Amino acid sequence: MNKQITFCTLLLLLSIGALCKRATAQPCKEVIGYYPSWQWYDRAKLVSPTSIDYSKYSIINYAFLYPLSDGTITITDPWADKNLLLGDINWQVAPAGYDTGYDLGDPAYHLPNTSIVYHAHQNNVKIMISLGGWTLSNDFPGIAADAGKRTNFAHWCNELVRIYDIDGIDIDWEYPGYAPHNGTASDMVNYTLLLQEVRDSLNAIEPVVGKPLMLTAAFGAAPDRMDDIEWNNMVQLLDYINLMSYDFFGAFSPETNHNAPLFAPAQGDTTFNLNSAVSRLINTYNVPADMINAGIAFYGRSAKTTGVAGLHVATTGAADVVTFAADDGSPQYYNILQNMPLFNYNWDNNAEVPYLTGQGQLQTFVSYDDEQSIALKAEYVVNHNLAGVIIWEITGDYLETAPGSGVIAGTPLADTLNAVLCQISTGIPEEEQPLLQLYPNPANNEIQINLPQQWLGAEVHLYNALGEQVAVSRYRQQPMDVQMLPPGIYLLEVRMQDKSIQGRFLKTN
Repeated sequence: MNKQITFCTLLLLLSIGALCKRATAQPCKEVIGYYPSWQWYDRAKLVSPTSIDYSKYSIINYAFLYPLSDGTITITDPWADKNLLLGDINWQVAPAGYDTGYDLGDPAYHLPNTSIVYHAHQNNVKIMISLGGWTLSNDFPGIAADAGKRTNFAHWCNELVRIYDIDGIDIDWEYPGYAPHNGTASDMVNYTLLLQEVRDSLNAIEPVVGKPLMLTAAFGAAPDRMDDIEWNNMVQLLDYINLMSYDFFGAFSPETNHNAPLFAPAQGDTTFNLNSAVSRLINTYNVPADMINAGIAFYGRSAKTTGVAGLHVATTGAADVVTFAADDGSPQYYNILQNMPLFNYNWDNNAEVPYLTGQGQLQTFVSYDDEQSIALKAEYVVNHNLAGVIIWEITGDYLETAPGSGVIAGTPLADTLNAVLCQISTGIPEEEQPLLQLYPNPANNEIQINLPQQWLGAEVHLYNALGEQVAVSRYRQQPMDVQMLPPGIYLLEVRMQDKSIQGRFLKTN
């Protein structure tokens, strides 16, 4: 291996977590990753309690459990929830039909040391249960409005801690005051009362469970969602404010725009972006910056267009559920990469996010985040002294060595977050770093390298996942032939004098 690139540097750049662990066991800021129970089934259970790379996160939020109308909390998928939260079912002792009941389960019926909670704790990662979500929030208004139901809800939060040994509760009420989900003007005050009840109950059992318990909540990032919250009370009751700074635009919008812009796009609502939402929380509502976790999307949103695909053009009101059938038109990052050959890559300098436009007759627009935009958002978190980030959701970032291989190649988006949040330097002054584009990514036959003109003639070094140099060439603005390379993730490093820049790409079959 070329001695100019060290093994640990290669790991950082190549994002192969299985090769070794970063020197820092946990992220330098909060990296809270949501793990939805239904994604356990995806890709033949590729992302499971045993395969999650816990070193990438500080907290795992397990999503979602269901608050019923009387305040009782129940699971939503008896098979997934019981196996994931309590571990593999021990059928030698579990009664018949145990896997179909919506009770919270009994640890005595499960094999020890097999749950997501156990594996998270073994890796010094906290794990919380998130309640509600978009489809399970209809009963929150009624619970919050009734003193008896609030007490019952808080009791069941304690039961979750007792049964599952979790580290706290995350409330994902979408959204207080939101009429389509039974919201009313009274939700503003009632939400404070509900959270106060939960906070008091968690405080009461901390001596019993022998550890501090966290209470966090997820909030909508649009101004009308923020206006329905008593922020001065939230600051007193919660450990963190989890800002859902995504889903700003989508197929539901009249014109194509970005799912999760960092800054305001050239057109569209100027408040629909991360910067505006954070600024509003800090400057209007006096929320401390170090309580805010910025929302990071590991998925994208597609929209069919009425004409040629582009940014700020008319949509049909429908997502592309054909190209992205596996994700119902809201593709996860790995699925976006797999379909890259169908699209043209674009970058919006205003919003500082990428987007894709369909080639040929494909009238599809895709908004998503890649490593470059994720790095910019992580820099924003650092520069504005925010607490960290939340990720919806972690499984979309787990790439396979080849589609369907069942072998995890890396987590490039989470790796990028960690590198920037920990301020790991590439050694190149920021103002001198060129924009390296590699496409199509994943690649099959060839990979195109895009760099500024002054990099012509620079050395191009290619390394495989083991850190072995497999090719050396010169940058000539011509595609590199990769047809003969085995499938996997590759590091491409371009060197010119005392400067270098690196990128990754996935080679498919």
